Amino acid sequence: MKSRCSRPPRRVILSSLVLLTMVIGSGCARDSLLGPSNESTGPSFFGPPADGETPPTGLATVALGPESLSLWPYTGSSFDGSPVDPINLIFAGEVDPLQIRAALMALDGDRSEFNIPPIPPFNARWTDLVGGGVQTAYAEGPLGWSGSVIQLTLGDFGPIRVHLRLFRTRHAYGESGTWTLGGAHFELQIPGTAEHQVLSWELAEQIVVADLIRSGLLDSTVPMQPSGLISDAPTYRTIPAVIYNGIPAPLVGLIGGPSQPVTEDVPIPSDGSATILNVAGSVPIESGSWSRSAAVAFGQVVPKPFCVTGPGDFLMVTGPVDFVTDVTVNANGRYTYHSSYAGHLEATPVDMSSGAPVPIGDPQVVRVAGRQTGFLDESGGRIAARDRRLVRSGDGPELWNSRLVVPEHGRKTHSVHEQCLDSTE
Repeated sequence: MKSRCSRPPRRVILSSLVLLTMVIGSGCARDSLLGPSNESTGPSFFGPPADGETPPTGLATVALGPESLSLWPYTGSSFDGSPVDPINLIFAGEVDPLQIRAALMALDGDRSEFNIPPIPPFNARWTDLVGGGVQTAYAEGPLGWSGSVIQLTLGDFGPIRVHLRLFRTRHAYGESGTWTLGGAHFELQIPGTAEHQVLSWELAEQIVVADLIRSGLLDSTVPMQPSGLISDAPTYRTIPAVIYNGIPAPLVGLIGGPSQPVTEDVPIPSDGSATILNVAGSVPIESGSWSRSAAVAFGQVVPKPFCVTGPGDFLMVTGPVDFVTDVTVNANGRYTYHSSYAGHLEATPVDMSSGAPVPIGDPQVVRVAGRQTGFLDESGGRIAARDRRLVRSGDGPELWNSRLVVPEHGRKTHSVHEQCLDSTE
């Protein structure tokens, strides 16, 4: 394990931000709001329901002083142990997700102390996220699997933002503290879609650390320390070349990427270590109601996201999708939220073999909808998410549904149902 930090760093190097422009080029999205790509070709597929009883493999142990925590160093989209994002922030002490939310939302957007210039989204205040998928995390202790009931952001839905997910563990730290896990990333809204592409893990981690320092809540003796290597390094996941080549040069400089253009997907740097933050104090949890919304216009070629018949399946997708998030914290500190999205889209099959989209079929009507509901308080917590995609064409409907339920008490489940046209007819 790396040595402890005797004092917090006073500077985050973000010099390229001074030149940052917001002109983002277009490209084909690898993932789509329509649903996840897969290789299913039959008339229907029911994913086996998965419960949250089985721990994932590859647990890592971190320590702060005499206290330790065993955790899965990644987030997931279910309970099957398939990693999605790295856990790059670990909070110990007065760190229930509600307390971290309160501490971050109490701060202003002035990060000049850390050489962070006043440019959106880096001069923004933390707010509740609009438009973000629910993820899961695992730590040994009372809860095992937990869900991202609280998600925060610096910045609007697009074009770029910092996104933080928080996961309660209820694993004890000392006499009265606990551990909380965090996954943070800096991301880009893919033009013409509602999807976001991760650009950096490390930059987002630095900004959250800087803000915890600004909060004045860190322990003065050992404010933080690195966890040591717990996840993949020196890189984790990639930026598709077609997206990377559309990023403006100052943003490439900010994330430390190679010169453009590139012909291969670009690995995203990750040191494989999380920052453990030793939080010794807290701020009052503010009651109130907050609402955020975003309207996104699709206008992009995307790989067909479900009922895929081969690698050449592409769709030109157009139309609006509306996102809404409503959050309430009552006088007793109970956090509740409801988030939803809905869209009525048109998808036209296209041939991309020439490099330009050539229609090869009739337009299809696509309806997308999703809903998340959650709560968190001292007595418990729960997050539930449902997503539905319905495609109507002259040949008949295709359907994709997913459901994820992660309560603190009770059964945790994840299921997927896909219904496709019978390709043998």
